[in-house]
Amino acid sequence: MTSASGGADMVDWNLAVATATRLVRPGPEVSRAEAASVVGELRRHALEAEEHVRAFTGMRSSSLGAAAATPVLIVDRPGWVRANVAGFRTVVQPLVEKLQARRAGSTAAGVFGAVGEKATGIEVGALLAFLATKVLGQYETFAPAEPSLEAPDSPAALFDKPRLGPEGPGPGRLLLVAPNIVHVERELDVNPADFRLWVCLHEETHRTQFTAVPWLRDHIQSEVQSFLAETDVDPGALLDRLRDAAGTLGGGLPGLGGRGGTASSTGLLEIVQSPSQREILGRLTAVMSLLEGHADVVMDGVGPAVVPSVAEIREKFQQRRDRGANRLDLVLRRLLGMDAKLRQYQDGAVFVRGVVEQVGMEGFNRVWTSPNTLPTKEEIHDPSAWVARVAR
Repeated sequence: MTSASGGADMVDWNLAVATATRLVRPGPEVSRAEAASVVGELRRHALEAEEHVRAFTGMRSSSLGAAAATPVLIVDRPGWVRANVAGFRTVVQPLVEKLQARRAGSTAAGVFGAVGEKATGIEVGALLAFLATKVLGQYETFAPAEPSLEAPDSPAALFDKPRLGPEGPGPGRLLLVAPNIVHVERELDVNPADFRLWVCLHEETHRTQFTAVPWLRDHIQSEVQSFLAETDVDPGALLDRLRDAAGTLGGGLPGLGGRGGTASSTGLLEIVQSPSQREILGRLTAVMSLLEGHADVVMDGVGPAVVPSVAEIREKFQQRRDRGANRLDLVLRRLLGMDAKLRQYQDGAVFVRGVVEQVGMEGFNRVWTSPNTLPTKEEIHDPSAWVARVAR
């Protein structure tokens, strides 16, 4: 897993985990008894949310064992880091192989290989430390195959401890980041039990999407692998794109003073993409908008029956999303594309509600028929166009 393996991974993943664990901010202060109560409540809510989501959406797992094969893990911030490192390794393997092939022809490979792995490991670790404080829950589509858990550090350990891998791709798993959930519910000053169930409803919707639609995971994986296969590892080509982007940005940070209209929506990843990658990303953006918007609609739709304070939670949570945090946080969010993630929730929710209003939930569920019935990037902003093409 590290440079001791002869440079097999191009990233020192152990160093990435160690860096993230060292840099990540501690979660909110809670007693051990309170922490145990939170973990237990999240486990119960995850089970409860499963039936609520299935009843509301009409979606059922494609096989009796599909949902059971995707475990629910309650993790702390370091646990989230470990889980995502395992997923990263699975997803980026094609890119790693391209970089290995390019480096194999370089006489400097032996000199710089280990140094590069260490440097990249530190960079990835710093990124994960930032993200580990932001995520409430996550359906990890490309989780490694079982066994997914290491033995706990002690018999009294509260949190699940995901393995670092590398077992290869598995069926997926659901992560709930307990410290972040507690932090946000305190910040919003909302009912803790209601907020925890509300979060579980969103994440359980994602698990239902992938267990009820057997082709969805392979479709997304194929698109991601195509995107990575198109990655140009030639430093000269990347430098040319960065020069072009610098002219577009007009000398300002994205969203913070650049003169061009494109600057307000350009993220770091978009800058180095090729035209074919932008086309693939357009399709992926449409799919992710659908998945995120659908989960938002479900969590609010189920809410009134089982989450008494859902209206208050949604209002406060949306204000928090819109408000953002400090200036540095806003810069990082824009550079990492997190603002685009927030737009996916909003655009996708408008699409789902628009379709359901026209053809009902059963008509909307035709979206899960095949890759051809997924909305295009244009249809996400025009629900009637999707209805005309598919639902009618």
